[in-house]
Amino acid sequence: MQDIFKDVNHWKKENKDFAIATVIKTWGSAPRPVGSGLAISEELEMSGSVSGGCVEGAVAKAAKEIMANGQPQLLKFGVTDEDAWAVGLSCGGAIQVWTEPAVLAGPQIEHIESAVAKNEACVWIRRLDTAQPDTYLWFPEREKQQDDIPSTILAEAQRAFAERKTQTTDIEEKSYFIQVFPRKSQLLVVGAAHITADLVHLGNLYDFETVVIDPRGIFANKTQFPSPPHQLHVDWPAEVLTGFKLDQYAYAVLLTHDPKIDDQALHLLLKSDIAYIGALGSRRTHAKRVKRLTEAGFSEAQIDRIHGPVGININAKRPKEIALSIMAQIIETKNAFL
Repeated sequence: MQDIFKDVNHWKKENKDFAIATVIKTWGSAPRPVGSGLAISEELEMSGSVSGGCVEGAVAKAAKEIMANGQPQLLKFGVTDEDAWAVGLSCGGAIQVWTEPAVLAGPQIEHIESAVAKNEACVWIRRLDTAQPDTYLWFPEREKQQDDIPSTILAEAQRAFAERKTQTTDIEEKSYFIQVFPRKSQLLVVGAAHITADLVHLGNLYDFETVVIDPRGIFANKTQFPSPPHQLHVDWPAEVLTGFKLDQYAYAVLLTHDPKIDDQALHLLLKSDIAYIGALGSRRTHAKRVKRLTEAGFSEAQIDRIHGPVGININAKRPKEIALSIMAQIIETKNAFL
């Protein structure tokens, strides 16, 4: 959906009418996931995609009618085997596409884009009713919210945000589409080294906010980063980690090989809701780590959250390969929500 924001804003500045189409349900081998968006201008310019090319023409045709009468439509398509092959799939599927006019979607898109630009989470709730469409925005990290969000809808929005689950759901016998726009995930790396440089590069490539923490100035300041982290802290983990939301949108990797530093971080991370904890070291090193944490009072369940040795086993040898194995494991964890 975010890939349409730039064009929609351009059309708004030119006072063009437009419609927004969103994939709200899929079955089988659907070409695009739930939440994918397509914007269609009054001149039938298109931005984004709902099917990779299979049904865009039909959606654009419906959008002309929607722009003319101002009424949203629920469009249903079955993607044939032949069309599926045309967009690189092995079999067909089916999709539902909610298509709405600018008067309904435009103001919300503007607020969503502003939140995304500030790396602020947002949840867009739309009632899927062609006769009585309704829409709400909820910002999980704001104290002041839209005043008229019913409690039952807010509860579903909160659940969807916690689960990172964009979906259609029924609330009090009415159908709603709840679309989650999460803030950028954070990659917290404790320890600056060759692996750190490559891991940060991969984190930047995969759109994480990258943070490096190392109290050892000689390591933190001398490490050569192919692409620099968003934040570099020459401080102890206990001085830095408490300033971050250690929740399901954060991922931590410990790379110092120094128990004084890594264990200090673990004492905070294991008590948090962070999505992922990985720690570099051999099985023997990890066994010693487990022993220290057990003696410090951490339970077996808490300690089992640590991925150690860290990374997916790809027989990695070089720093770049180890960084790749770690990033693969982080993405595996991240995408488990999707």
